Amino acid sequence: MNKPNTPNTPSQTWKSRTDQKTIHLAYWTAGWLLTTALATFGPIALWGDTQWLTLLAVLINAFIGLGMILSNVQFLKLQDEFMQKVQLQAMGLTLGLSLVAGITFSLLDITNLIRQDAEISVLILFMGLTYLITLWTTLRRYR
Repeated sequence: MNKPNTPNTPSQTWKSRTDQKTIHLAYWTAGWLLTTALATFGPIALWGDTQWLTLLAVLINAFIGLGMILSNVQFLKLQDEFMQKVQLQAMGLTLGLSLVAGITFSLLDITNLIRQDAEISVLILFMGLTYLITLWTTLRRYR
C-alpha cells in the first residue's frame, strides 16, 4: 500500500524533485542574500573596524554563493528540455548584455563622462531585470 503523499507516477516523482530543488535553491539564495547583507553592513552596524570579522563574513558569503551556484546547476539539470532551452537563452542574453553594459558603464565612469561612480549594484540590478524580462518574453514567445 502506498504511503500518503508518496509520488507513484513519473510525473509526480519529477514534480516532487523539482519542488524540492526549487526550495533548496531558494534557501541557498536567501542565505547568499543574508550573508551579502552581513558582509556589507556588519562592519558598519555590528563589529566596526575589526577586519578579521569582515574577511570572515566575505569568505562565508563567497562559499554560500558557490553553494547557490551549484544548487542552481542541479535545478537546471532537473528541468525538461524546453525549460533548459528557455533558461539558456535568458542566461546567455543576460550574460552578453551585462558584460557589454558593465564595461560601457565603467568606461563612462573612468573617462568622467558620467557624474556618479559605476557601482556594482547598478550592474546587479541591470542583470536581474534583463534576466527576468528575457525569461518572460522568451516564455511568451513559445506559448
